[in-house]
Amino acid sequence: MEGSFLLPALVLVPLIGAIITLFMGGKRQKYAKYTAFVTTLVILAIAVVLLLADDLSAYDFSANWIDTAGVKMNLIFRVDGLSILMVFLTSVLVPLALVFSYKEGDRPNYFYTLLLAIEFGLLGVYTSADYFLFYIMWEVTLIPFYFLISWYGGPRRHYAAIKFLIYTHVASLVMLIGFFALGFEAAAINGAGVNFSFDYINSAVGGFGEVFQTLVFGLLFFGFAVKMPAVPFHTWLPDAHTEAPTAGSVLLAGVMLKMGSYGIIRICLENLPLGAVNWQNVMIFIGVLSMIYGAYACIAQRDLKKMVAYSSISHMGLVMVSMGCLSDIGIEFAIFQMFAHGLISAMLFMVCGWAGHSVGTREIPLLGGLAGKLPYFATFMMFAFMASLGLPGLIGFWGEFGIVYAFYEWMVANNVIYLLVLPLLSLLLTAGYYLWAMQRTLFGKLTDRIDLSKAHDMDRIEAIVLGALAFLVAIYGFWPDLALHYIDLYAIGFFGVI
Repeated sequence: MEGSFLLPALVLVPLIGAIITLFMGGKRQKYAKYTAFVTTLVILAIAVVLLLADDLSAYDFSANWIDTAGVKMNLIFRVDGLSILMVFLTSVLVPLALVFSYKEGDRPNYFYTLLLAIEFGLLGVYTSADYFLFYIMWEVTLIPFYFLISWYGGPRRHYAAIKFLIYTHVASLVMLIGFFALGFEAAAINGAGVNFSFDYINSAVGGFGEVFQTLVFGLLFFGFAVKMPAVPFHTWLPDAHTEAPTAGSVLLAGVMLKMGSYGIIRICLENLPLGAVNWQNVMIFIGVLSMIYGAYACIAQRDLKKMVAYSSISHMGLVMVSMGCLSDIGIEFAIFQMFAHGLISAMLFMVCGWAGHSVGTREIPLLGGLAGKLPYFATFMMFAFMASLGLPGLIGFWGEFGIVYAFYEWMVANNVIYLLVLPLLSLLLTAGYYLWAMQRTLFGKLTDRIDLSKAHDMDRIEAIVLGALAFLVAIYGFWPDLALHYIDLYAIGFFGVI
């Protein structure tokens, strides 16, 4: 056992908090949210310490876990320029989602336990440096989210929860096959026992044959693409988002979808460069298809939350395209877009979820003229919509601009410049469905199709939560180097071998 204990603490604190909160039943339920909130603040404090560190490698931790029958699995935790922003994003969104849900009165100790359990799994995924540990943490995120939908979701919650579990679990089993292939092939090349640590398998990358890389890349890519999700593996997402409680949607869009793109970068691209070259056109095709289809599907939606769900498919399609460019700038802005979309989508699902609870419906045709009656709600909705469509000065602009530039470089290199119309079409459709939804929901004559006599604007706590997210969206939009500084450490020179 060696290294700093800060990263193990980062992962274990939410687990300890979840166990404590779980047993706060009966009369103690009213204190569950405070216990959970304090736990998330401790996690956020640790994440900030990491964010401000001069040398992230100083916090690496490693310990033997299982070493038997020639197979070694390890407890290895580390952060770098790829994972630090995902750790910070997770540590920010969980307490904000928790506070935004402070009115939850149905078995609140279970509700907050599930949120902390999800955070435990997410932080484990983003800090693991062993494939077997990575897989366990990946599976850990699925179980509490299934119960979060099934217990606290909408009318079709059981269907959505089962669909979510089937899609993501089947994909993760395929991914596990890829992990075993990497482990056993690395052992054969190194002439030693099977070791699932990232470093051990990375040391054998040069010996992986092209056929092996291409086949295993396909297995891993499938597992991660379902999680993003990419078309045509996307159908579980709109149902999960529509039926999940607001906090669940915030974490699903904000950080859980990024597990897929994180896995592609961390595992597929790092370890299987020849496979990446052979799968490049497929990645770009699926990415373009996802961003166009997702944007087009948004226009047809009547439910605000489902519209935002399809917009996530479109924006993660941009990430797929950027990764598929196989360039340093492509990987850099793919990571930046992951971070940007996490902040923006959290705002989007909060305002859409709030509309369903407080106004009584999320159906766009039933709404109208709400800006005059609900000014706080209207302000945050407009801000989130503008950020998501890429308004200059907000964080979404830099992610989309960088990805389009990376795609342009790839098109020039491959003499297919005419494909530039595709990302531009996606951005045009994005502006169209957001402006259309905003016009129908906030402006014009106040709706008389629903009873607004009891409708009230956001309270102070809800406004503070959204204000905190709006601040981050604005500050990173004004000063993107706050995030790019970390990404540069990881992305520059990443594709030098390809």
